[in-house]
Amino acid sequence: MSVTHRLTAPTPGWTATTDVVVVGSGVAGLTVALNVRKAGLRAMVVTKAMLDEGSTRWAQGGIAAALGEGDTPEQHLDDTLVAGAGLCDEEAVRTLVTEGPDAVRRLIATGALFDRDEDGEILLTREGGHHRRRIAHAGGDATGAEISRALVAAVRDDPGIELIEHALVLDLLTDAEGHAAGLTLHVMGEGQRDGVGAVRARAVVLATGGMGQVFSATTNPAVSTGDGVALALRAGAAVTDLEFVQFHPTVLWLGPDAEGQQPLVSEAVRGEGAYLVDADGVRFMVGQHELAELAPRDIVAKAITRRMQEQGAEHMFLDGRHFGAEMWEHRFPTILASCRAHGIDPVTAPIPVAPAAHYASGGVRTDRLGRTSVPGLYACGEVACTGVHGANRLASNSLLEGLVFAERIAADLAERHRAGELPERTVDVAAARAAQPVPLPPSEARAEIQRLMSRGAGVLRSAVSMADSAAGLALLAEQAHAHMAEEKPADPRVETWEAANLLLVATALVAAAAQREETRGCHWREDFPERDDAHWRRHLITTLTASGDPVSTPEEQ
Repeated sequence: MSVTHRLTAPTPGWTATTDVVVVGSGVAGLTVALNVRKAGLRAMVVTKAMLDEGSTRWAQGGIAAALGEGDTPEQHLDDTLVAGAGLCDEEAVRTLVTEGPDAVRRLIATGALFDRDEDGEILLTREGGHHRRRIAHAGGDATGAEISRALVAAVRDDPGIELIEHALVLDLLTDAEGHAAGLTLHVMGEGQRDGVGAVRARAVVLATGGMGQVFSATTNPAVSTGDGVALALRAGAAVTDLEFVQFHPTVLWLGPDAEGQQPLVSEAVRGEGAYLVDADGVRFMVGQHELAELAPRDIVAKAITRRMQEQGAEHMFLDGRHFGAEMWEHRFPTILASCRAHGIDPVTAPIPVAPAAHYASGGVRTDRLGRTSVPGLYACGEVACTGVHGANRLASNSLLEGLVFAERIAADLAERHRAGELPERTVDVAAARAAQPVPLPPSEARAEIQRLMSRGAGVLRSAVSMADSAAGLALLAEQAHAHMAEEKPADPRVETWEAANLLLVATALVAAAAQREETRGCHWREDFPERDDAHWRRHLITTLTASGDPVSTPEEQ
């Protein structure tokens, strides 16, 4: 199977060669690179910004693993399955929780420094959906930053890992057999490699992170524009569960017009005992769930949204005043500084919070070795759908998933290399040229896509709201096609390529969400408020049609 759709872009002006090209520099991507090097393979890491500017560094809460006394992988599995609302792949979850503790220990051996008590034991906290303290953290609330620091340092110390920063990945390259053979990319700036080029490789690993920028308000950095999912769709790969976008319940509310990346207030704040209250100081989560403020995220986000609707309020409050100044300063220094920078002191006042797009539970469909439906194309981390998260990710399972499945991808590549199954690949140039070019919307379409998605496909969804979103997205696509036909296309550049990726991912997400006529996990339908296991305890698999339109097909039950 050859790539049939590609972004409109100039012909590559330069070429580089490696064994494994990894797209993304978070915990997943860097772990793959470090581990394939141990197998003697050359690795190249392509990242959209600087090496340490992906989503991993923003993770506050920590990494979940059964490390504490009395805790077991089986208990971690149970909590994950409950949060996933019937759609987890139990064997994938079992892989995660059984391999997770040793994977964390290997991360520590790489140089990651976790918070420890006076006896040297790793400190553990709780987050929503966990019945035990099993969240290891670093720097109080700077876990992602510490993991990123350790992995970046290890990668920079390895001369066998080549780095290309400030590079937007464009499309997959394949050989005559349809096996991944590299990719095209655009490097921003001036240097030996700038503009559009090609990297030829024996295998390609997507670790591009999320797609939170498809919504107006998100905790994701500006680079999270769904590039990996869009590339995979254009390459003919299957994606799954796109409708399950997790909205973090407690994001710092910066006003009704705030857009882009919003400051996160970690679930660990609730794990340490902060309360969710309304303007009257009423703890509205009590009685809603046995875990109250520590219920799974979908339940808390829905409860906050419902309370906001009932009271005509724009936000709720997170009250941690009883912590005192010392605890805020030592346990949550990052959050404390962020709040104070926006004129809020959580030591003396409750924090205004509201849900915002946070994590994509779905993504590029993979098996338990990270292999996608396109031979030689792998995916791990938030861009992937391993089956671990189901309809709603359990808090702090994301860093662990990136770590565990990155190690599994590297192990599979090493085994294929030993077996002689990773030969050099010759790019099918004719097929690449024959691929249908995707019209580019103007860069200003990004804001319109975000507005349409937040209004019609956010926390609350209905057939009517999503039809409005779908119509608006279709109009943007029609306009892009019309401009191309009139030979007035948008200029191919980073902003228009990102807009095209967002448009494709948004259209696919709305199509899947409109088809799933039930409420499950973080997919909340006002017109279908109940979970429907008889019809919908199955996945939706999304691919592109010959004309480039996303279509979702229910998995066989």
